[in-house]
Parts: sequence; C-alpha cells; structure tokens
Amino acid sequence: MPDIKKFLTGSITLPFEADSGEALAAARRIARRAGLPHADGEYAIYRRSVDARRRDEIKFVYTVLISFSEPVCCRSDALEKAGLRALMGDEIEINYGSAVAGGRPVVVGSGPAGMFCALMLAENGYRPLLIERGAPLEERVRTVGDFFSGGALDTETNVMFGAGGAGTFSDGKLVTRVNDPYTLYVLRRLVELGAPEEILWQAKPHVGTDLLRGVVSRLLSRIGECGGEVTYHCRLDSVTQRGDEVLLSTSQGEIKCGAVVLAVGHSARDTYTSLLRGGFALEPKPFSVGARIEHKADDIDAALYGRFAGDSRLGRAEYALSDTKSDRGVYTFCMCPGGEVIAAASEEGGVVVNGMSNHARRGENSNSAVLASVFPTDYGASVEGAIEYQRRIERAAFAAAGGNFAAPIETVGDFLAGASAHLSSPSRILPSYTRDGTAVCDLRRILPEPVSEEIARGIKIFGKRISGFDAPDALLTGVETRTSSPVRILRDGARTACGADLVYPCGEGAGYAGGITSAALDGIKTALAIMSRFAPDKK
Repeated sequence: MPDIKKFLTGSITLPFEADSGEALAAARRIARRAGLPHADGEYAIYRRSVDARRRDEIKFVYTVLISFSEPVCCRSDALEKAGLRALMGDEIEINYGSAVAGGRPVVVGSGPAGMFCALMLAENGYRPLLIERGAPLEERVRTVGDFFSGGALDTETNVMFGAGGAGTFSDGKLVTRVNDPYTLYVLRRLVELGAPEEILWQAKPHVGTDLLRGVVSRLLSRIGECGGEVTYHCRLDSVTQRGDEVLLSTSQGEIKCGAVVLAVGHSARDTYTSLLRGGFALEPKPFSVGARIEHKADDIDAALYGRFAGDSRLGRAEYALSDTKSDRGVYTFCMCPGGEVIAAASEEGGVVVNGMSNHARRGENSNSAVLASVFPTDYGASVEGAIEYQRRIERAAFAAAGGNFAAPIETVGDFLAGASAHLSSPSRILPSYTRDGTAVCDLRRILPEPVSEEIARGIKIFGKRISGFDAPDALLTGVETRTSSPVRILRDGARTACGADLVYPCGEGAGYAGGITSAALDGIKTALAIMSRFAPDKK
C-alpha cells in the first residue's frame, strides 16, 4: 500500500450522552493498535449519526478522521484488523486545455449546479456569465413573500426560479447517496461561505432556509469578485450552435458564447420544449408524485426517541422510509423536522407544494413528501407526456381547492378510508401551508389512482415502523410533483449534448442529479470538463 496521510476509523458507537472526546480517544487507541504513529496524528470527527433503533438506548455512531502531516508507511493487514481505511485525496485536480474558445462560457441557471459550475470557472480565470431568469436574492425573497401572503404569482420569480434555484426555499438538506470524494469539497466551500461548520460531520447535514440565503448571496458575489458576471431577469428562450460558438436567444436579447452550460432546474418546462424544437435529444424518465404528510413534531420525536425526545443533543427526529415490495414503490422524501409546507407553484392554474424549514427547526409540525413512482409507460413515454402528466395533477389540485393557489388537504384517516362523502376538517394537526388558503378535498380524485393506492399502502406500512405515522388526524397536503426532472437532456461521455459539442447539460434539471449536493457535484465536474478542453480567458 502506498504511503498515505489520512485514515478513517470504522464505526465508534457511544451513548449519545457521551462527550465526542471519547470518540477521539477511541480513535487514538485504534491508531496505536494499527501501528500508526498515533501520538503525531490529528483527530477530528468526520461523521456522526444517530442510532435510535432502541429508543431506550440511543447512541451516536462516530467515524473519526486521523490525519498526519507527512505520509506514513502502513501495513494493509494491520489497517484492516484495526478497522481503518485510507482516505484518498479529495482535493480537486484541474487540467487546463489549450483550445481557444469562441467566447466566454455562459451558465444558464443559478441553482446549485449552475452556481458551483460558474464559481469553479470564475476562480480559474474563465470569466463566466451566469444568467438567471428570476430575480436577485433580496427581490426574490420579497416576491415570494408577497405570494405567500396572497399576492399574485410571478411566473419568472418564485420558489422555483431566482437566485439560488429551488434550494433557496427548502430545508437546505445536503444528504446525498452519491459516494464521491468531492462531496467534502462542496461542504467545505459552503462552510467558507457561511454554512454552519457542523455540516462537515453530520450524517444528515442541513443548512436551513434562513442560513442558506446568506450562503447563496456570498457565493454569487464571489463569482463576480473572480471576474465572472451574474445577470438576472434573463430567461433562455433558445440555443443554437454555429461552428465554434453558441447563440443564445434570451429575454434580454442575443448572447454569443464559446460554450453554454444548461443548469436550468427541474421546473424549466418551457426550456425543455424549446430544446426539443431546436433538435436537441431529450428523453422521458421515471419520477415521483404525491403529497406532503404532516405530524406534530413532538409526536415524531416521541415515536423515534422515546423518553429522550426533546434532548437538544439529539435535535429534531428525522426519518426516511421506503417500501419497494410492489411494482411501483413508495417512499418519503425531503423530510423537514419542525418545518412547513410551502406554496411552490411556478405556473398559473396549478398548485405545487414543497417542504421548507429554518436551521433551528422549531416549527410545530414535521412534514415530508410521501411519493409513488411514475414510469414512462404511465404517460406515453414522451417528453411532452411527462410534462403534461405533472401539469394535469397540478391543475386538478388547483381546481379542487377552489383556485387562487389554495392547497387541497385531507386527513390521513379519510384518505385511507376513501371517505369522499364525509371528509373531516383538520383538528389537532393544522396545516402549515404558507399561503393563506386550504380546502378539504378528496386527494384520490386529484392524484392518479395507481399513485393514490400506492401512497395509501405506504402510509399503512410506515405506520408499523413509526408509531403514529398513519394516525387518522395526520394531514396530507397536495400536490408534490416537482421532486425531480421528468426528462433528461442527453449528453455523451464528454458531458456535452448529443449533436452539440459546445452545449453542456448539467444538474438536476438536465436529469443528472437529485438534490443540492449531487447537483453541485455535477456542476463542478461540468466546469472541469470545460476547463480540460479550453484555455483560460487571458483578458
């Protein structure tokens, strides 16, 4: 084994009341047993998760990072016996190309993928232009606040569009299933920009909407400080590649560039249509739809933490549930402890909901999406069919709740019983929907039957795993349709669009990510692909 500098311990399990210093002490003992120069190492918590499988004996599970200033020689068998593994470098290696671009790169969309792509390009001398169809942060927050208060919907600046993308109005969750060494780089950069340092070691890191807005503002400012430029209220209308340059038609006129990154977000339906008309290759893909389920946060805490519920060291209880025993599958998504259900529409005549929480998670309710899988065969296996499937559900929700973006709600008891003739009003658990207006409705008349049946099946199963999950007075709010892009903009091994080698589809909107962290990772890798091809701008 080559000489290495960093090692990770296996799981170190301690009572949650124990000080984290005990985990570091345990790591020192492990290093000594492995024959490492343990006295010379630096020890830091790398990851901490909660093991609440036994509510009367809750534990923290630690992974500790052991670092040395110089590479150390070690035996593989000794490392394995001690439960240690080498941590390979997570620093990003940049290889600069020599080709001369036909103009500066343009990044379309300021969500996590677009921001991290533009940041990487700007910090390395490529002077990117980042265009965003929505408003800058302060204006966006005001516009969304007006909508939450009952004002008109701005179809260009809303929960889906504007500075920071859809993630700006979310829980700021950074959990990802992607096992990528650059993940720590993303987390470190977020901390540099003002995110809480605890995200570096939390097993389920989150920033919170309140803190995330400051991070977004500082990241976008950093792009400008490094020679990049950000232009708002600039919607992409069409893309055309001509020789060594790309022509973009936008709401602010034509833009010529040497390469374009399409980080448009999962709700840019007009962009998908424009790309289809322009001859780009897109394909429909599986996605999910459903509703938000709300419980009292204290009830979820008690169900998962028992007598330890409310202990500040544990924080709010979280869950992630799934069942794939049926052909379709059902799962919870984007759980927001102590959060609220938000009005997330981006089109007139349709209701969309999402979850949001601040860093402290002090809201009365906890919520999550309960979703069933949707397959291309459900909507005719076409790009247009995928978009229309989502839109049809959103419009049905809008009509059922009486219009004006009121949200349809239904108690879990009524939903499971299919009791459309005698619908109950919320009682103990009240809706947290951020726009004033909800209406008791039969969600089974809004959601497609296979989706409703699968969600009902899932709620019953999840009620056996978490006491009270299927409580009759728990509340469902519809509809959640924008969990991911319903389509994929096809790209090749060089990360360029099929048939257009200066166009780089990127992130969640292009169908290559699913959340803040994975989108940021895709943005970074897209920037690296551009940099490996073209030389920096020397102007």
